Amino acid sequence: MSSLRTHDDTWDIATSVGATAVMVAAARAGETARDDALIKDPYAKILVAGAGTGVWESLLDTEFASKIEDADPEAAAIFEHMGNYQAVRTHFFDDYFAKAVDAGIRQIVILASGLDSRAYRLDWPAGTTVYEIDQPKVLEYKAATLAEHGVQAAAERREVPVDLRFDWPKALRDAGFDDSKPTAWLAEGLLMYLPADAQDRLFELVTELSAPGSRIAAETAGVSSSERREEMRERFQKFADQFNLGSALDIQELIYEDPDRADVADWLNAHGWQAQGQHSLDEMSRLDRLVEMTEEHDRNAFSTFVTAEKR
Repeated sequence: MSSLRTHDDTWDIATSVGATAVMVAAARAGETARDDALIKDPYAKILVAGAGTGVWESLLDTEFASKIEDADPEAAAIFEHMGNYQAVRTHFFDDYFAKAVDAGIRQIVILASGLDSRAYRLDWPAGTTVYEIDQPKVLEYKAATLAEHGVQAAAERREVPVDLRFDWPKALRDAGFDDSKPTAWLAEGLLMYLPADAQDRLFELVTELSAPGSRIAAETAGVSSSERREEMRERFQKFADQFNLGSALDIQELIYEDPDRADVADWLNAHGWQAQGQHSLDEMSRLDRLVEMTEEHDRNAFSTFVTAEKR
């Protein structure tokens, strides 16, 4: 159970769960700068630079990785692996959306969208509407920042500023969502921040709102041992102290390590969906982005990318 979370906590882009969106955007910015980039997100750097989190803006420094390499090669490998994971995850779900629109789906819902820029950067067919659900301050920051840089959405983008713990289906419908049309849903970087019962309730509501032919993609929550979580927390704090990054955000303390959490693919298959999963380490290996570590990767600690279609 997370020690930093409460049933009614809230956040902006620089605090709590909101700041993890900046971390992910920083990883996308780093990936975009690579010659062999798996994805291209020209807006990630803009969004990170103005966020004011301190830690993640430092990752925009092109020499930051080499500084870590010089100080701690093992730490550098961990950072490389983290960046590669984010790149592979983004690539997987970008492809999911491409297949969904190729199948004729024109209604998209991104749950807990954070600094996701897909509404702006993907090649959406005419008539596509992208609904983004997240905390009001997070959506406000993204829209205002991109507008300041003259960036326009590539699809009709509709904000749904509501906490997913509240009546988000009503807010979604009020924004124009039509539950009689097939929808492509995405729950990326979300489930680990929900307790088990909230995860089940989320999928129950998505199922109720999904017409036949709808699709969903989700990143499952990995499970790490308490010893491993403490080791990573101490290592990250060491980095923060060593490179003057200020107080490091303890991401592990934002996550719900719930032993009663349902297997996402199994739950979906039992509730009217046809689901399949691709383990993230296998996808990283397929794309030649798996970093060899001094310790063998714990598969249980890494997510599975699940996709499903409503029967």
